[in-house]
Amino acid sequence: MNYAIVNIQGIQFKLFENKYFYVPRLSEKLGDKISLDKVFLFVREKEIFLGNPFLNNVTVEIEVLEHLKGKKIVIFKKKRRKGYKVKKGFRPYFTKIKVISFIKKI
Repeated sequence: MNYAIVNIQGIQFKLFENKYFYVPRLSEKLGDKISLDKVFLFVREKEIFLGNPFLNNVTVEIEVLEHLKGKKIVIFKKKRRKGYKVKKGFRPYFTKIKVISFIKKI
């Protein structure tokens, strides 16, 4: 099975070909195809290519499918015996992507 470990907005993801993933919100529009060039590791069959820190000859082609919001995350802070309670929450923004292919240049 082919996979790659890439950097998307400072977070590392293990991407498999023809699979769907949720990543932090990207600024691209729906249907846009993007090539990611910050690839740390690429595995093809039983060959392992390791970057230092990135691989120069490997890119990952992805397609933006959907922008959506995640489930609500609640942050609750309390200090005992002080009467201090704070409850805040937010819903993170995500982008659903599909990995199209891995391109290894020679």
